Amino acid sequence: MRLNTLFFLLTISCLSLALAQVAYDDCCLKYVKQMNHKTQKHAVEYRVQVTDGGCNIPAVIFTMRKGRVFCTDPREAWVQKLMKKIDAKKNQKLSKNQHNPRRPNRG
Repeated sequence: MRLNTLFFLLTISCLSLALAQVAYDDCCLKYVKQMNHKTQKHAVEYRVQVTDGGCNIPAVIFTMRKGRVFCTDPREAWVQKLMKKIDAKKNQKLSKNQHNPRRPNRG
């Protein structure tokens, strides 16, 4: 009975450590200081990282066209400006799609 209990506790401990490790994979640990204008033009989306149990610093994570990601400081003015540009592009696409819906293909 003791061996079963010990094995169960060991399994649960390993499983919880493995799940906790996954949370760190998506966290930014440091910021990119600057991003040149040419690179900024390739940013297609962003997400905000908040400080919680797994992530130690707040960050804005920009994703580029080819999937590369950059971690940036959300307090920087250029970061806020780039976020607004991306939001404006997305809103423009949404409004364009609402005014000109694609016609279904009638084969």
